Parts: sequence; structure tokens; C-alpha cells
Amino acid sequence: MPQRSPLAPATMPSGDLVFYSEFDDFIVWKNALQAQLPTLRILQASEITDPTRVHFSLAWKPPEGFFDEMSSLRLIINLGAGVDSLVGRGDLPAGVPITRLTDPHMARMMAGYVLFATLRYARDIPHFEQAQRRGEWAYRHPRSAEDIRVAVLGLGELGAYAANELQRQGLTVLGWSRQPRQLAGIQCFAGLETLDTVLSQADILVVMLPLTPQTQGLLSREKLTRLPRGAALINVARGALIDQDAMTDLLNNGHLGAATLDVFTREPLPADHPLWRMDNVLITPHLASVAIPSSAAAQIAENILRVSRGEQPNNQIDPLRGY
Repeated sequence: MPQRSPLAPATMPSGDLVFYSEFDDFIVWKNALQAQLPTLRILQASEITDPTRVHFSLAWKPPEGFFDEMSSLRLIINLGAGVDSLVGRGDLPAGVPITRLTDPHMARMMAGYVLFATLRYARDIPHFEQAQRRGEWAYRHPRSAEDIRVAVLGLGELGAYAANELQRQGLTVLGWSRQPRQLAGIQCFAGLETLDTVLSQADILVVMLPLTPQTQGLLSREKLTRLPRGAALINVARGALIDQDAMTDLLNNGHLGAATLDVFTREPLPADHPLWRMDNVLITPHLASVAIPSSAAAQIAENILRVSRGEQPNNQIDPLRGY
């Protein structure tokens, strides 16, 4: 059972918390949060009668204008790790901090998905899946793990966790980020001037970058063709990081050998999109890592209490950087 947070009267949060998500279960989140903050009034967006009473918002991809009348807002909590839907918009009250979730369960979930997708290609599982459909016993000798080069683009909290898990499997892991990072056992590169070098060595490319004005469309057709012919692509970050039309063409002509895609430029992916019908593509509906109410509620409650005490919240993002 979740532990209740002891609340002194001076630190009891005032006002309402408004919840918005088209994908998450409001009741589950409400119960998890009220186990931590039993006096806090938690509302769905449709239940708001007085926007000026809203002091806290827990939201995932709220529509433009969502915050317009929330003049008493003190904290915006992004219901996930990627905050691109909460930066660069016109309805954010000036000076209100935005935080993201850094739940270790999310990092472990993401690493598990990346590990599954990478090992699926490293062990040539799509070859055996196709052979099974043909009724063929199509033996292919396993490759040595260290001979398979996996490039991870994005070495933030989630990317570094996944890169370390891949390295533990004996794979040769390259890491790339915009700013220098150091990870034991992983050759790390930084800066746009090194990106082509990393791409040209990748048998498997894992995209884990935040979506910012600087990274939008980063993997253009020209960049994707830097990958060795037959390379596999795994995108668990944001669809807009990649030129989706170019990626589709390169998957069709064989320059890209395969792709595992959890994110797309438009979600849900339209039913008539050719990616759905490609045998060398695995599609999942943006679920590589999601926030778990039972484990994330304590972190959210701590930040609400910190703001109620006049302190800065943890895991605050920089809107100018976009993460």
C-alpha cells in the first residue's frame, strides 16, 4: 500500500489539482495521489468550475489554451518524461515551473523495450518469424554480440540507462548526445559534427533524443542514408525527430533493413499509412515507457509539497532548452 505523506497544516497544498490525459485512467491516478495528499482536491479538466482555484496541473499533451484562465497556477507536472508538448506554447503562465517525471520504473520499462527491440535484430528474430510463416526450418548462425554495433542517440536519464543495459549484453555500444557525456564501457560522441561518424558505424540505431527546435527533423533523408545498408532503426523518442517519408522510402528500397517504431509524426498512425503493411516494420502504439501511478505519485506529491512550502520543485525543466 502507498505510504501517506505526513502533512503539517502549514504545508497543506491549497487550491485544486487538475488532471488531463486522453490516455491515462483518471481514477487510478486520483487514488494514487490522494493516498499521498488526502486533503488535495483532484479534478478532471471537465470538472473545473473555477479555473482560478487551480494551483497544480498534472497533464499529458493538453490542448492549446488549456492554461489560459488558470491565473493561480503554481506548478505544471508533465505526465511523462518528454515535455515537448509543454514548451513553446502561448498559454503558459509566466514563471510557473514545469517538471517532468523521473520515475525509475519508467527508465526500467524503457530500457526493457529497447533491449527487446535491439536483441530481436541482434539475434535475427525477424528472419525466423518470416521463415515460420513459410513453414521453413531456416537456420542462421548467431552473430557474436561484440560484432554488432548499436548507436544510441540521446544520453539523458532514459538513454543512458538503456545504453548501459545494451552494453551489459556484450554489444558494442556507441553513444551520441548534443553535450559531452561519459559512460563506462561506451564510446561517447558529442556535437553535430560527430553525428555522421556515429551513424556510419551503426548496425542498429536507437533514437532516444528529446524533441526540441534543434532536434526536430534531425534524422533527415541525408542523415538516414549515412547508416550502413541494411541497418535497423528503433525509435522510442518522438516521430518528428525523423523524416518519416524518407524513412518509409528507405525501408521500402532496402537501405534500411528494418524498423521498430513506437512513435510517429502523427499519432495514431493513419490506417492507410504504408508503414502498417511493411513486413520489415514492427509498430507499437507509443507505449515503450509510461508513467505508473503507484510509483510516480510520491514524486509528484513531493513536488507539490515543495511548492507549497515556497521551495523550488525537483526535476524542473528549462523551457528554452526544451528538456
